[in-house]
Amino acid sequence: MVIFRAIQLALWAFALGLYTAGAVAQTPPSANSTLEQELAAQVDRFVEADRAAPPAACQVLFVGSSSIVKWKDSLAADMAPMPIINRGFGGSHIEYVNRWFDAIVAPYRPRAIVFYAGENDIDAGKSVDGVVADFDAFMARKTQVLGKTPVYFISLKPSKLRLAEFSLQSRVNDAIRARAARRSDLHYIDVVAPMLENGKPKDLFGPDNLHMTRAGYVIWTRAVRAALLPHTEAELRSCLRTAKP
Repeated sequence: MVIFRAIQLALWAFALGLYTAGAVAQTPPSANSTLEQELAAQVDRFVEADRAAPPAACQVLFVGSSSIVKWKDSLAADMAPMPIINRGFGGSHIEYVNRWFDAIVAPYRPRAIVFYAGENDIDAGKSVDGVVADFDAFMARKTQVLGKTPVYFISLKPSKLRLAEFSLQSRVNDAIRARAARRSDLHYIDVVAPMLENGKPKDLFGPDNLHMTRAGYVIWTRAVRAALLPHTEAELRSCLRTAKP
């Protein structure tokens, strides 16, 4: 166990070194935007926290945008006894998860990844094909670095604020659902149906009509647990085998 922990710490140091060395090269000219600066600052805080106390391998990693961020207070309890790491960063797009993959995904060697992003992308004007292509790039990078580690994609949610974008969100969801039907390492979690009533979003949102109240997270908890629990023991065994020195 001591040897395994030492090797794990060494791997963390190596991964963080790669991130630090490659940060400038990975950042395109547009990174001077306010949003991207804010995202970079969030990622840097994760990196510093991980350097101080590297999380154990083979936890369930939650990554994505503010819907993941705002789940932080109850996420561990909602997913118990599955251990989790929350690496949501507010305002993010799929392309930003890809950009900082080596900092906030790869080092954790997760047993599974729960992914929520794409909603902000559509709202920012990115095309459906562009959003799906970004997710394809995420899956390609995941396969390259983490092999068959399963990804659980939470469908883009129907919020009151972005109801005009619902048809575009649905096209993204349909594309990811189709991919999940063809890949054993990708699972689609539908939160759209339980969040709608008579075709309109239920009263699950705070004052901004975008971010969910606890009632919304209750629905997400039920859906995510139903997807994860049947596989968690097998995924843990597989992760422990690959995480061994």
